[in-house]
Amino acid sequence: MKKQDLAYKKAKELVASMTLEEAASQLFYKSPAIERLGIPAYNWWNEALHGVARAGTATIFPQAIGMAASFDDALLKTEAKAIAVEARAKYNEQSKRGDRDLYKGVTMWSPNINLFRDPRWGRGQETYGEDPYLTARMGCAFVNGLQGDGEYEITAACAKHFAVHSGPEAIRHSFDAQCSPKDMEETYLPAFEALVSEAKVEGVMGAYNRVNGEGACASSFLMGKLKEWGFDGYFVSDAWAIRDFYEGHKLVPGVLEAAALALKAGCDCNCGNTYPHLMEAYEKGLISEEDIRTACEHLFRTRFRLGLFDENNGFNHFGIKDIATEEHAALALKCAEKSMVLLKNDGILPLKKEKLQSIAVIGPNATSIDALRGNYYGTSCRNVTFLDGIRKEAGNDIRVYYSEGSALSRSRVEYLAEDDDRIAEAKAMAEISDVSILCLGLDANIEGEEGDEGNAFVGGDKTTLEIPEGQKKLLNAVLEIGKPVIVVMAAGSSMNISDDRPNALLQVWYPGEAGGTALANILFGKVSPSAKLPVTFYENTEKLPEFTDYSMSGRTYRYTQDNILYPFGYGLTYSDTCVSGLSYRDGKAIVTAVNLGKTDTEDVVQLYIRDTVSGDEVPFSRLCAFQRIALKAGETREVELAVDPKAFTVVTEEGKRIAGSGSYLLQAGFASPDPKSALLTGHACAQVQIQVSC
Repeated sequence: MKKQDLAYKKAKELVASMTLEEAASQLFYKSPAIERLGIPAYNWWNEALHGVARAGTATIFPQAIGMAASFDDALLKTEAKAIAVEARAKYNEQSKRGDRDLYKGVTMWSPNINLFRDPRWGRGQETYGEDPYLTARMGCAFVNGLQGDGEYEITAACAKHFAVHSGPEAIRHSFDAQCSPKDMEETYLPAFEALVSEAKVEGVMGAYNRVNGEGACASSFLMGKLKEWGFDGYFVSDAWAIRDFYEGHKLVPGVLEAAALALKAGCDCNCGNTYPHLMEAYEKGLISEEDIRTACEHLFRTRFRLGLFDENNGFNHFGIKDIATEEHAALALKCAEKSMVLLKNDGILPLKKEKLQSIAVIGPNATSIDALRGNYYGTSCRNVTFLDGIRKEAGNDIRVYYSEGSALSRSRVEYLAEDDDRIAEAKAMAEISDVSILCLGLDANIEGEEGDEGNAFVGGDKTTLEIPEGQKKLLNAVLEIGKPVIVVMAAGSSMNISDDRPNALLQVWYPGEAGGTALANILFGKVSPSAKLPVTFYENTEKLPEFTDYSMSGRTYRYTQDNILYPFGYGLTYSDTCVSGLSYRDGKAIVTAVNLGKTDTEDVVQLYIRDTVSGDEVPFSRLCAFQRIALKAGETREVELAVDPKAFTVVTEEGKRIAGSGSYLLQAGFASPDPKSALLTGHACAQVQIQVSC
């Protein structure tokens, strides 16, 4: 018998031995113990977005959007393995001491594979960007790392939020996301399908909003898709989302009907306060005994797959010694270095120590821990701020000055002071220094998830792509001095520095506990930047469609080449790389990659495809393969990229995925084929027209 079938057999036998009340009690996220059957209490609610979150000490890796910028799915899988080890270690240590609270289990409610379709969405930082293919590849890597491939899953991953969910945060409990069949199949579902059918993700979490009129946690359409894809894990609601059925969406009159609607649709576990009413719903005939027991079997199948009832489970040896290790810290640094995107450089970078006597590090994010960790974070024992990293790398021979310069979002630092109370200090330090490094941006208190009882943050969506007014004044004041300025932007999304005067611009996202060290390594040339934008950086929001409009028209690189500040897939290195000689044979694209510069660097070869005949194709070429490579100075090498057969399909307006025309344009480069990319990098993509029969 296959191990998956054996887990279900054991689950069915155990659930059959429960009373109906006992089985119903297990469908709540805080599952109580059933002592007579030897079943301990278990809490399903645990977070692992970029490290074990909200459960004490853990390694903090770069926020998910930063790892998307790495375009390195192998590295992300390694990161996820480290997270899984720490999660299992925490579970072992805490459960043996009777602590079975939330955030201390091994069913991790990550990754977030929603499409970052609009830069205003505060939770976009949790995603792998705006592209379905990149999201699918990174999401599968994360799931494979979390779950492993042994006899038992080390942790259980969860794909969320299913589906068509990306803001606005303020109305998520009542909003109906209207989505066309084409956009559904082409954009919003592919990553979920890949995680279910390919990565065998153990859990799926429903979203808060409605989708084409149906509550996402009880959607016949979405549940039908899971069945079509062969999903055999457990389904969980988002926090208090089932309550929204009657309070926000007005789908049903009350709590009993909401519980019945969700359970009968296939929602096995309720994160919230609705399923404690299941027995009352049963007594009123709204649900059956089979409904309850089937859901319970799904949940216990997962617990058996995790080996939680096996005293000889090989993961039981993990403990405190395996949390926040030196090895994981080194991995966090490596991830951070590969996540930072160099958007502009007039040659000032990398900095030459021998030419510097003083550096001014200025800005509200220079010493900010929040600027390192983003949202859904653990407690690091090794946080290195941007100022810390720069000061250490500068050494004793370079004087490092520091000024906060401005508050993050208020008009002043001190409440009783006048506006702009740190600008004079910042100007004085910039004037005396050879170069100023301005650490600007946001944190999860400004952009993030809507605050409610299931969320510890108070962020929400952005209304603009521009930095806060106080930071604008600071930037202008320092630039007016006329000395070199490097802007370091910490944010989980696109920010618009429309001023052309900065000599260099680095997008560092929320880079995790090693962010300061990684930044310093890049600034001083120990590491060449190599990350790419996983989202389009737009010029402004005024040219974007309405935030509530879920159609893809006019948004993301696949559907627009207007309003572009920096394109998807763009990012500079300290060298000069290009590709040539693109060809295709036997399911693989072959391209020659060249490092024309004098600096060793990593870079990301990107392959894009477009059906040149089919009227069902998206307006612009779409990503279909990528590979991170290392190139020595002056090196030339051949790179092969396997092309998924699905790349040769298109989606009709009716939402049917069909074979394409057979005539395709392939384009490869170290950036996307957007005209702005060629302008910014000085290199156009190599391209070839091919004929492929599907």
